Amino acid sequence: MQQPRKTSNDGYSQKNRLEAKEYAKVCSTAFIKSGQQEGIKLIDRVIDNNNLIRACEKVKANKGAPGIDGMTVEELFGHVSKYLYHLKRKLRDGSYEPLPVKRVKIPKPDGSKRKLGIPCVRDRMVQQAIYQVIGGIIDPYFSESSFGFRPNRNQHQAIEQSKKYYEQGYKVVVDCDLKSYFDTINHQKLMEYLKVFIQDKVIIKLIWKFLKSGILEDGLTKSTESGAPQGGVLSPILSNIYLNQLDTELAKRGHKFVRFADDFCIYVKSERAGHRVLESITTYLEKELKLTVNHTKSKVGSPTKLKFLGFCIHSSSKGVGCRPHHSAKKRFKSKLKNITKRKRAGKFKDIAKEINMVTVGWINYYGISFMKKFIQEIAKWLNHRLRQIIWKRWKETKTKYHQLRRLGIKNEEAWKVANSRKGYWRISRSETLQKAIKTKTLKKWGLKDLNFLYERRYLSY
Repeated sequence: MQQPRKTSNDGYSQKNRLEAKEYAKVCSTAFIKSGQQEGIKLIDRVIDNNNLIRACEKVKANKGAPGIDGMTVEELFGHVSKYLYHLKRKLRDGSYEPLPVKRVKIPKPDGSKRKLGIPCVRDRMVQQAIYQVIGGIIDPYFSESSFGFRPNRNQHQAIEQSKKYYEQGYKVVVDCDLKSYFDTINHQKLMEYLKVFIQDKVIIKLIWKFLKSGILEDGLTKSTESGAPQGGVLSPILSNIYLNQLDTELAKRGHKFVRFADDFCIYVKSERAGHRVLESITTYLEKELKLTVNHTKSKVGSPTKLKFLGFCIHSSSKGVGCRPHHSAKKRFKSKLKNITKRKRAGKFKDIAKEINMVTVGWINYYGISFMKKFIQEIAKWLNHRLRQIIWKRWKETKTKYHQLRRLGIKNEEAWKVANSRKGYWRISRSETLQKAIKTKTLKKWGLKDLNFLYERRYLSY
């Protein structure tokens, strides 16, 4: 028969409390700093009018869908103005009650679905107000090897750090995959580690309520026994607080590592060392942090083949750089292929605008890579796809002939191609149609030049 756990009056297990105290020793500097908060009510800074206004502005700027109450971001300012006194009173004494989070599922590239939580707009504003106060207190004590969800840090910096490790001779990577990390964070352990940094009991109480607010899914409200729903404003910093324990452990063991949220890699010098590290870190994550490691996806291998944040390390005569993983290239091409189906409706300028949104975003992210040849090939292929759409829309032989003539094709050549029975794709690749619809013509009609976008991004990095 299982023995009942001993718990304190606040419901936290003694085991978790002891573990937190041990962690506090490691974070002694942070602990001393947080002790200076005694006598200062951070909640008063949270409910300051200027702080609440900034929180409202941030939530409105981020847009986003309504939560279970149906309130939109456009309605937020009016709601807060009307109920400001009661809102501040409830926040000050900790009696504020957040609403359950609306569960939505979005498809992932591998076919599975990612679970997101949409808090109501007012709860997002309160979370933002809390974050604006505690974020600056906590962030300075995070590891230098942590890059996710932090001010002035991003994926590209994480990749740069990975490249440096590779250049230093750490050419084997341990890729440890956490299964459903955000949904499996242990609430009791998280709150004890949060107390290492934040002493204000009201803020601690409010964050606990957000964690326990429940989830509305398929018309039913379910309790939340663990996890910090993706979509909540506080979830990123809470997830970093939790995995800061991992960062501390890795640093204590002397490992070279890079972490972005729950995606992290450890760099070693041999496969033998890699397998040993993977085994020991898996034990630590599952036993000490109560997280689940995906043993199928976790691997040891070369960073030139295993992806991290969508990139692989790439070594060439130009030095050590990076390149998009083949899966990222495949998804990029698939998106463009879907947009440029020859049967699709809409004006060409709208199609071009839709393409530009995809290409600009993708190149802004992956444009730091070695991929000049890939971009050239994609640009050429994309232009053929667009010529195919245009050719099909001209439909009648007479229309095709007149359009070709208008675009500068000589009479005999225009008539010959207009009467051709070749398929749309073959015609789109023909010399005649390429002369008629040049790359500069597509640019004139609204399409951005992929080669120019890439060169500009790569050179600016």
